[in-house]
Amino acid sequence: MRHTYLTRHLSWQVSCLLLTHLFVPITLKVFSSLPEVSPMKNTLSIVKKHGAEFTNMFVTTPLCCPSRASILTGKYAHNHEVRNNSVSGNCNSLNWQHEHEDKTFITHFKKRGYSTFYAGKYLNQYGKKTDGVKHIPSGWNKWVGLVGNSCYYNYSLSVNGKEVKHGSDPQNDYLTNVIMKYSLNFLSQQNDTTPFFMFLSPPAPHGPFLPFPKYKNKYYNISAPRTPNFGVGGERRKHWLVRQTPKSLSKSVIETIDDVFRNRWRTLLSVDNMVKGIYLELKKKGLLRNTYIFYTSDNGFHLGQFSLPWDKRQLYEFDVRVPLLVRGPGIKKDIEIKHPVLNIDLAPTFLELADIPIPNDFDGESFASYFKHSNKMLKNRTFIIEHQGESTDASIPGCPQYKAGEVHTCEIDCICEDSWNNTYLCVRQLSEKENLISCIFNDRGVW
Repeated sequence: MRHTYLTRHLSWQVSCLLLTHLFVPITLKVFSSLPEVSPMKNTLSIVKKHGAEFTNMFVTTPLCCPSRASILTGKYAHNHEVRNNSVSGNCNSLNWQHEHEDKTFITHFKKRGYSTFYAGKYLNQYGKKTDGVKHIPSGWNKWVGLVGNSCYYNYSLSVNGKEVKHGSDPQNDYLTNVIMKYSLNFLSQQNDTTPFFMFLSPPAPHGPFLPFPKYKNKYYNISAPRTPNFGVGGERRKHWLVRQTPKSLSKSVIETIDDVFRNRWRTLLSVDNMVKGIYLELKKKGLLRNTYIFYTSDNGFHLGQFSLPWDKRQLYEFDVRVPLLVRGPGIKKDIEIKHPVLNIDLAPTFLELADIPIPNDFDGESFASYFKHSNKMLKNRTFIIEHQGESTDASIPGCPQYKAGEVHTCEIDCICEDSWNNTYLCVRQLSEKENLISCIFNDRGVW
């Protein structure tokens, strides 16, 4: 593999590490306001205090598979055509593999001689159909892909195209720790002559919200954030799906929400340990000064807001706003950047940092120029937030108020988290003087 030396005013080689996980609780500000109980102490200390926090980071589609596809392609969902988490919704379909997968940002890194590594959740339907675990997406030299959706035990991995099954032994099978083990092994083989790109994708804190046993009793006295819209349902000014929620949540539902919140924090302790382990290995290998570390998420998560128990898919702040922390060469320490950035901006930013031309068909824009100084002003940015709602053709047991084909699933007290007419296209404008969103909902089932 040939050596790659960057030339844009850099005398070093630049490597890159992206850590992403699902569903950060509300925003990272929750962690920042409770430092004594934050599950991400190491991450805040290692990345935020030695780098930049982007306080206005958004996903353009608040759902796993479409958002991950946007991170990989630098494109809006309507351009990469991944609509939801199903194969029929283009999540790891043959169409995705043939039309988009060989154009993701990582393919450009591989062509430049980077050593590339992926570990964790890819797209929700990966490994289930088409070529199964034998399929290794274009651009990755080393591949450790989770088969299917998020889990912690009893899963299969595609390790460079071969299936490796894991059971329920906490010491050997807890997925976050397994990802860390593979990652440290990859890093142990790196040196300061060949740059690398490592993409780590632990599912935590995604459901089923199973913490590593050692953390199962942590945060027993912590509750989900009681935001002003917590448990406020039946909002007549909102769209149809939110209008269906109860005026208030029952005590048992609130108790369950709090339990979900606590377990999500508990699962993040393992992610935080992984960040520390990766950092220490980079430092030991002498790679830290030439490596950018990005930490972010593929979508937000609500916990009781507007009486929606727990999920994503909504256009509101709690589902579209996510954290973004970055440290690396040339980034000042502990700075705050308010300029709005998007998940589709990650791919062009990576490419610019590596001095690789950005494809003309990318929708996102690089934010690398903001690394050098704290940006206290909100520069004007207009962008799209979109989602294509889902429904089931089957009736919902115990919920006669909903007809077949209206809603997705109702997991608790007949409160549903998605519906066919939860299909929307929003234009969001954010600046120092304006914070606006204008949405069009589809009420006829055809976009």
